Formats: sequence, structure tokens, C-alpha cells
Amino acid sequence: MSIPRYTAVAVLFHWLIAVAIGSNFVLGLVMTDMAMSPAKLKYYSYHKWAGVTIFLLVLLRILWRLFHRPPELPAHMKTWERALAGVSHLLLYAATLAVPLTGWLFSSAKGFKTVYFGKWPIPDLLDKNPLLADLLKEAHENLAFLMAALVVLHVAAALKHHFIDRDDILARMVPGLRPRTGG
Repeated sequence: MSIPRYTAVAVLFHWLIAVAIGSNFVLGLVMTDMAMSPAKLKYYSYHKWAGVTIFLLVLLRILWRLFHRPPELPAHMKTWERALAGVSHLLLYAATLAVPLTGWLFSSAKGFKTVYFGKWPIPDLLDKNPLLADLLKEAHENLAFLMAALVVLHVAAALKHHFIDRDDILARMVPGLRPRTGG
């Protein structure tokens, strides 16, 4: 019997969030290196809109996960591998919430209103405070790089399972990838 797959909704959330985070991370790197210009300000707006969207998608994904358990891990996995998988997933969820939240807090403390898609103002969480804004900017950037490192580890672990362990871990989340084991 093959390892059960994640639900189609969980897979959709996973890949939407993964693409959005990767794209927004690259946008963040590009825009921060740009000279001040109308394009830079536009990119900041796009970055903030993507961050809000990611935050909402992650909240929905967590809500989905509360009511839909993920497939069991393979029996051959060692206890430390299971523990590491659990901790790494928890850290990924925390980072996917913390990065947009610190961005929102930074934007609020900097005095830059977030207007979602240029239409819906999102309330500021803090009053304008330049000193706090500097700290929050640093936290936002550091958490983004931490999340990038967690993503690299996550991908490396999935590839290790697929190419070295030759189990079906990756097939549970990749649409169209057929399980390779019979049990």
C-alpha cells in the first residue's frame, strides 16, 4: 500500500505559498537595492500586498491543517528524523507568519500605510516610531533570511527522501509524481 498523499487543498496551499514566498523574497532583495524612484515605491507596494496575501494564505492553511491531519510519516524513519521533521515544519509555519507580521509592524512604525491592492487600507498596528521601525526592519529582514534557510533545508530533506532514501515522501506533495514504493 502506497503512502497516502496530502489533500488537494493542502497541496494547493503548499505550492501557492511556496511560489508567493519565493517571489516575494526575490522582490524584497531587488527592491531594497534600488535607488529611490517611483518603480521602487511600486515594488514596495507589491511586496506588501504579497506579504498580506501570504499571511492570509498561511492562516487558511493552518486552519485547514487543524481539521485535516497530514499523512503519517513512513515507518522506516528514525525517531530523530521524525522529531526534526516536526520541529522544521513548526518553524516554517512560525516563519511564514512572523515575516509578514514583522513587515506589517515595520510599515506601521515607519508611518507607511499598507493599502491592500491600492484599494483597502489595512490598519496600522503601531504608531509611527522611527527607532522601533529600524528594529522591526532588521527583524523582518533577519526572519526572511531565516525562512529562506528553512526552505532550503525543507527542500534538501525532500530531495534526500526521494533520491537517497527512495521513499514516497516527495510524492505525497508533488502533483503527478507517482509513488515509487509498494509499501
